[in-house]
Amino acid sequence: MRQPQSSVLPETDPGYQDYRHRRSRGAPFAERMAGWSARHRRTAVLGWLILVAVVFAAGQAFATKSVPQYDAGQSGQAERTLHRLIGTNSSPPAENVLIQARFGGSATWSSDPLMRQAARQVTEALAALPRSAAGIRPPAVSGDGRSALVTFTIPGDPASEDTAVAPALRAVAAIQARYPRLTVTEAGDASVDRTISQSLSQDFRRAGETSIPVTLILLLLVFGALIAAGIPVLLALTAVFVALSLLHVIGEWLPVGQSASQVVLIIGMAVGVDYSLFYLRREREERAKGRTTAEALRIAAGTSGRAIVVSGLTVMIAVAGLFFTGLSLFDGMALGSIAVVGVAVVGSLTVLPALLSWLGPRADRGRIPFLGRRRAAARPSKVWGVLARRVVRHPLAWGSVTVIALLALAAPAAGMRLGYPAIDAPKNAPVLTAADAIQRAFPQAPAPAEVVVTGTGLTGPAVGRAIAALQGRAAAGGPVREPVVATPIAGGRALTIMVPLAGTGAGTVSDHALVTLRSQILPATLGKVPGVSYAVTGDTAGVYDLTTQLHSRTPIVVAVVAALAFVLLMIAFRSVTIPLASILLNLLSVGAALGVITLIFQDGRLQGALGYTGYGGIIPWEPLFMFVFLFGMSMDYHVFILSRIRELRARGTAHTDAITGGIATSAGVVTSAALIMVAVFSVFATLSLIDLKILGVGMAAAILIDATVVRGILLPAALALLGDRSWYLPRWLRWLPGRRTPVTGPGTHRR
Repeated sequence: MRQPQSSVLPETDPGYQDYRHRRSRGAPFAERMAGWSARHRRTAVLGWLILVAVVFAAGQAFATKSVPQYDAGQSGQAERTLHRLIGTNSSPPAENVLIQARFGGSATWSSDPLMRQAARQVTEALAALPRSAAGIRPPAVSGDGRSALVTFTIPGDPASEDTAVAPALRAVAAIQARYPRLTVTEAGDASVDRTISQSLSQDFRRAGETSIPVTLILLLLVFGALIAAGIPVLLALTAVFVALSLLHVIGEWLPVGQSASQVVLIIGMAVGVDYSLFYLRREREERAKGRTTAEALRIAAGTSGRAIVVSGLTVMIAVAGLFFTGLSLFDGMALGSIAVVGVAVVGSLTVLPALLSWLGPRADRGRIPFLGRRRAAARPSKVWGVLARRVVRHPLAWGSVTVIALLALAAPAAGMRLGYPAIDAPKNAPVLTAADAIQRAFPQAPAPAEVVVTGTGLTGPAVGRAIAALQGRAAAGGPVREPVVATPIAGGRALTIMVPLAGTGAGTVSDHALVTLRSQILPATLGKVPGVSYAVTGDTAGVYDLTTQLHSRTPIVVAVVAALAFVLLMIAFRSVTIPLASILLNLLSVGAALGVITLIFQDGRLQGALGYTGYGGIIPWEPLFMFVFLFGMSMDYHVFILSRIRELRARGTAHTDAITGGIATSAGVVTSAALIMVAVFSVFATLSLIDLKILGVGMAAAILIDATVVRGILLPAALALLGDRSWYLPRWLRWLPGRRTPVTGPGTHRR
């Protein structure tokens, strides 16, 4: 077996001179960008800083504006109607204040004057806060007389309800302090939103405080020098900073929710470090071989820079597939992801080579003892080289066992159930404790379906008879329950009809009741009134419509993403078999990651270790988002490794030697990048909200699987089985754009 060849030949080698001659006829885009940035390094660095400052200023100018986000399907239709009529998507958020004796005391409403006094003070305190409380109702007493409940709503703009509820929370807390023998606590929609917002802010701060030092430490181990380790972190932070500011601007025209900021932070730190690591590692390797800084930059740009462009475009194309869902939930996520990846790619092609040209050998300063010199001159990995050689000798055996193992790991995803937890707040948060106490003292039915009715003659006898008929359909054992309540809104221009549904609000019973209401009961009642239209929304309807649309659109998203990725990789590698193999391998690693989150979160495993409470489902938007993002990110390593293999094949190395050599020489940087990404994603698994935990665990698992099992076994096995067909491009497709570097070797005809 021949030893793996270096991915770059010495300058005295005729093959290298031919390589330079081919480049001189038309340097690739990444190489031209690096050359321009190196020649105009001050302009490149200053331009980057100006871009950051301008985008930040624009983001601040639009920071207070946002477009409403609507649910899918009929729920979204009803929400748009409500927003047009009353300026909000739904009814004002309700809050509840519970008053009861502490520690299960025997005091009751009738026997304990302190309970009545505390309830009166709560009512008076809320009435004194007209901008924070409205619709205050007299205390309701529980059946056993040991608890009282004061309910009210939060007036004003729903977008600011989490801040508007703060005075009420402070007033209730002050009353609690006066009555230590009583429990006086508050919970409701607005207070839960406030808890979630505060938790998100704390999580973002914790993620930054943890992920940045961890990333810097790992980069120090990779590069052995402080300055070199700091450059990727700097690029990642500026990419995240710019993308978050852009989200504020985008929010002027498109809905941007809290999830978009979470996604930008996670993706920005990952790809920003990843891309600059690829580039910087290759530049340092070339300088360690005796190249000048200019020559090292040129080679790094033509190899790693090109791989970054292909990888970045693949990620952006994959994430853009979210637009095909037709869900406004994904608009902000997709645009934020595309923005942060695009900024990271542009930074890697411009400001990064400018900084490296400016610093030159000074990038190696701040060396860590015993690490600095060894890290500069990376050598092919013996471990990965040995594994790759064994795999290419018996590719079918190694590949079959590995595929079966990944399919077994992915199998639980076939039973994945989509749904939201009752409250996605931190475990043991005070608002959860209060909500549980209120539910125990005052058992409440799930939120009812809300029928929004518009049209003419809403106060006429025909509509009245239809509502009466609807009320007549409500029965204890039927799909809809009592009481059915109709309320005029917007000065009589519309009606809202609250219809309780059977079941718990989630699951097949409630879903069946909703479908029956929409398809049978409403058409037989309101549907027979001329000039009237209606749409059904509510918690059950919102989740049902979201999951239904996700199920119907997911195959379209998968097909579009796979097709676009195929075209991009076909152009990049001038092959039809490489894209097919890469797509199949990516689907395997993503499927395995989805199986992992199903095993852990849906089945409620590791609840103590991860600090969450299982609810038997997975948050609906996360599996599809994870698919598109991981599909793109998995291409990261494939593109980088395949680029190294192609370099060796272009210089005449035998096919199997090129496979083992490409994997061995790329092992250091791929392993380092994967380790950093797994560490960054794992940080998010330690945060308080379950959606962040699912993202963190799922993405860390996918990257780990892709960088080890797929990179070390499946990719070389697939290439070995394909042989020289790996680089096959039909003659009728050779008009496609792309670099036409000949791939030659024993048994291969020149194209």
